[in-house]
Amino acid sequence: MLITFIAVYLLVSVAIGLYAARRVNNTADYAVAGRNLPLYIVVATTFATWFGSELVLGVSAQFVQEGLGGVVEDPFGAGFCLILVGLFFAYKLYKKNLITIGDYYRLRYGKAVEMLCSFIIIFSYLGWVAAQIAALGIVFNMLTAGGLSITQGMILGTFIVLIYTLFGGMWSVALTDLIQMVVICGGLIVIAWFAADLAGGADKVIDYAVTEGKMQFLPKDADSKTWLFFIASAITMMLGSIPQQDVFQRVMSSKDSNVARLGPIIGGALYILFAFIPMFTVTAAVLVMPEVTAALMDDDPQKILPTLVMERMPFAVQIAFFGALLSAITSTASATMLAPSTSFVENILRNFKPGLTDAQTLKAMRISVVVFTLCVLVYAITMQDSSIYEMVSGAYQVPLVGAFIPLVFGLYWKGATTQGAIAAVVMGLGTWLLFIIVPGWTDAFPQQLAGLIGATTGMVFGSLLPQWMRNTQAQVMHYQGSAV
Repeated sequence: MLITFIAVYLLVSVAIGLYAARRVNNTADYAVAGRNLPLYIVVATTFATWFGSELVLGVSAQFVQEGLGGVVEDPFGAGFCLILVGLFFAYKLYKKNLITIGDYYRLRYGKAVEMLCSFIIIFSYLGWVAAQIAALGIVFNMLTAGGLSITQGMILGTFIVLIYTLFGGMWSVALTDLIQMVVICGGLIVIAWFAADLAGGADKVIDYAVTEGKMQFLPKDADSKTWLFFIASAITMMLGSIPQQDVFQRVMSSKDSNVARLGPIIGGALYILFAFIPMFTVTAAVLVMPEVTAALMDDDPQKILPTLVMERMPFAVQIAFFGALLSAITSTASATMLAPSTSFVENILRNFKPGLTDAQTLKAMRISVVVFTLCVLVYAITMQDSSIYEMVSGAYQVPLVGAFIPLVFGLYWKGATTQGAIAAVVMGLGTWLLFIIVPGWTDAFPQQLAGLIGATTGMVFGSLLPQWMRNTQAQVMHYQGSAV
């Protein structure tokens, strides 16, 4: 019966996505919803995109193991990323009327930097999208009581999300995200309410978390090395997520600059707020079923929350939980399938085929969505034994060391040059890889922080030294969306 309700919900989501596809007439409609989204939809799609499997399953598992200090990357780093985008980046980028974040690098530094940074951004999505696909496999495996293997669940879930993303692009993603945000918030509140009741009250859950040291956020009595690694964890998603196409798409999809600025700020604040609900619920699970959670801690902590719901909660709450979980996963998966695909066509393919018409560009974006999705599916299947939290957090180190510095210096330092941007990319990635390759270096100093320092050094000295590379800027296509 549960699987029937979930199937109906998924079919409704697909129907909404396909209905929204009727609004897609050109590239701007597909990539940025014609720049017509009002504030409430921008907030919803920002929140829902960010609120994925890593938060419901990954963060909750990480929290029950290491407490608040262990989840500094996500939700705190991730949530503050959105707030920083709204405060310091949204207005400046929106005014430039671009389709992708790669367009900015092209406009500011030329084609070489555009392609370098776009490759970095596209590559970083592998881990994030794979995490959502892996979570879909886990969910369908549990819903069918093992009737579908995790791999089969991955394939089925990917196909469902692909259908409406392929045809409707950003319009479909945005409208389904609106519905999914409501389901996520409502479902998680209901689950937390029942979990607190099972545990003997919310006060007992909170007292237990405090007593066990789970609410300790900042390192206690820590040395300088511990603080360095803590800061590195915090900035990985806080800064590494800023030069990302999915974030940029929500900014550029806004109907005006004020919406572009406020949407990420409100969405980021809501994200951090609702992130506490899965952490609260998984703590309640420890009190309600201590033996089961102890066994799952050794096996797969990501299954604690679903197990609590399936074994201890009424049928209606099970529907609410899996509806919320699937909403969280599919909303993130759809956005992260679309984002790298549009970046590839606009910033890689167009440089090799500059004469593409709008209709050809739209067709190419749809084809790239299919190809990228299939590639990620294969990657997710091969990496299914990895932690969802680790897959997501690891994905953001690459744009942090390779793409963040050229973006922020390009917006806020007039002296930034093409040579400086290339030096930032090379030194950032090079330093990061060096720390990973050389034995013991990552234990002594965080590789992402080393890469960020390397990128900053490359940008400053590369821009101030004599310019052996010509400082270039290139024109970008300005697409016009359909009138609503």
